[in-house]
Amino acid sequence: MRIKCTSCGHKGRIGSREEVTTQYVKLYCQCLDAGCGHTWVANLVYSHTLRESARKVGTLESELFDRLRVMPIEQQQEILASLGKQASA
Repeated sequence: MRIKCTSCGHKGRIGSREEVTTQYVKLYCQCLDAGCGHTWVANLVYSHTLRESARKVGTLESELFDRLRVMPIEQQQEILASLGKQASA
């Protein structure tokens, strides 16, 4: 992650960070230009998901699919047929 000084525009660096929550971090920054010496705090915040993780564990869907996979094919077909009847009702 590149960071610029908000005062002079020179390169800056993150000296330390404070994790307030898992989705909000305070970044303590300093300008690398010795003549400037500006220090500031920037906030790094989670905004939103663009695509769900394929590694999501413990979701209802993944648990259902895991249970379906170990069932005999006949039982899987019965369940799917039953769901099809409920959807059309």
